[in-house]
Amino acid sequence: MSLHENRRISLTPRFRQLQVLRSERLTPHMQRVVLGGDALEGFDSPGPDDHVKLFFPNAQGAFVLPELTAQGPRYPDGLAPSPSRDYTPRLHDAAAGELVLDFVLHGHGVASGWALRAQPGDALVVAGPRGSYQVADDYDAYVLIGDETALPAIARRLAELPEHAQAEVLIEIPEEADRQPLPSAAQVRVSWLERNGVDAASSTLLEDALVDFEVPDGDAYYWIALESRRARAMRQFFAGHLQVPADWIRATGYWKAHPGDAD
Repeated sequence: MSLHENRRISLTPRFRQLQVLRSERLTPHMQRVVLGGDALEGFDSPGPDDHVKLFFPNAQGAFVLPELTAQGPRYPDGLAPSPSRDYTPRLHDAAAGELVLDFVLHGHGVASGWALRAQPGDALVVAGPRGSYQVADDYDAYVLIGDETALPAIARRLAELPEHAQAEVLIEIPEEADRQPLPSAAQVRVSWLERNGVDAASSTLLEDALVDFEVPDGDAYYWIALESRRARAMRQFFAGHLQVPADWIRATGYWKAHPGDAD
């Protein structure tokens, strides 16, 4: 059995004010915004599920950013802080000087509203990533499970997998038109599960699909990202029911099922 050495990397975060280069609708519920600018120089996102923090203009149209202190972020007194959200970079092309971000559109929220209105020249502040989690490339198989918010990370993971790897992918999306191409050199099997009007927080499509889930041969790494309650339950299923070693599972709540946290 291989050691499968997963490891964490610490990075030095900095605030970068970037500009929108272009924006396009990928699918009915996904908007792609491409950022660039001199401040992108030196940006690094080595892991497919890295997180950057995006800072949006406040109600006055200004960027009011925190100072990073030992006690945590501290905002200036008397000014409205810039709203912030965590996102996974879809692609960083250092040679082209571009950072690609994909935003889920769900009809409300600071981030999706900004993405819908984004025009070339608009500014956005990107901070991080503060760290990266490096998954070993010597597993026999990779099981990737998530909803539409996980698509950028899943797409990056598949694009980076080696040829010898196998990947089982289960993705829950709002409707069939939200499917995306997921190119990969690996041997990939994708199951798209469409909610077709069912609320993302109460859906059980992924859970139902796991009832008949066939465990891949050999050692498999499990990556899970969706609503936090559902992600915890899936971690417990794999660790408890299927006896998957804890360090072979990475389950993350990308959003919480109450107003204001789904963005």
